[in-house]
Amino acid sequence: MAELNGTPITPKELQSLALINYGHFTSMRVENGCVRGLSHHLERLVRDCRKLFAVELDRGLIRQYVHQALDDRDGLFAARVTVFDPGLDMASPSRSPSYPGVLVTLREASTLPLPPLRVQSRTYTRDLPEAKHIGLFGALWHRRAAQLTGFDDAVFSDADGYLSEGPTWNLGFFDGADVVWPNAEVLPGVTMRLLQQVHDHTILAPVNLADLRGMEAAFATNVTFGMRPISQIDDVELPTEHAILDDLCKEYEAIPAEPL
Repeated sequence: MAELNGTPITPKELQSLALINYGHFTSMRVENGCVRGLSHHLERLVRDCRKLFAVELDRGLIRQYVHQALDDRDGLFAARVTVFDPGLDMASPSRSPSYPGVLVTLREASTLPLPPLRVQSRTYTRDLPEAKHIGLFGALWHRRAAQLTGFDDAVFSDADGYLSEGPTWNLGFFDGADVVWPNAEVLPGVTMRLLQQVHDHTILAPVNLADLRGMEAAFATNVTFGMRPISQIDDVELPTEHAILDDLCKEYEAIPAEPL
């Protein structure tokens, strides 16, 4: 299912999205018409649209389009809302009037929980990391490279070894006292933001690859899987059974979902 502004998208409109590849999105886990962190997803779409297109999105219209796509279906779905301009001119994007549309696509959500991740550090910073844009080439290239060497995924660091995020997820640690989120240029993920709100002992601090052996646990967060333990970063193994991981899972699951 794919609808642009509430109607089935045409091949020509999809061609524009595929070939020009300029836009932004958010992905939501929808259960029986409700979304945990819905207000954050809407805020992200409005903020990124302002940044990429200098246009103010209507939050109510976004909710309407997603609700229409669900068509009163119960169950668990992954809904992706992509904002792009089918009429954008590649040669002169700054001179084209911006008329961004809202594309809603649905698919069945994955079953939880997922197994722990083994990740390889890769030196990379996403373009415009604070925006959830659709330019995924670099992130997927590094994910593929990590998988080809036997890891499940990549995790990004700068040239000095300071960690930031994964290709499609945020990174967190437990140092024995606090949950530590790397103080780096990252996408402010919805799951990360929700956990920062509900967990009392949370700090932002630089985390270097050299600090890993002092960490008691590490985990990844995104809306697709919630919170997922990390069992290994490069050659450093980390425990996947720790009280903090259980606590974070329970705190996240206790956050009430918002109806669309």
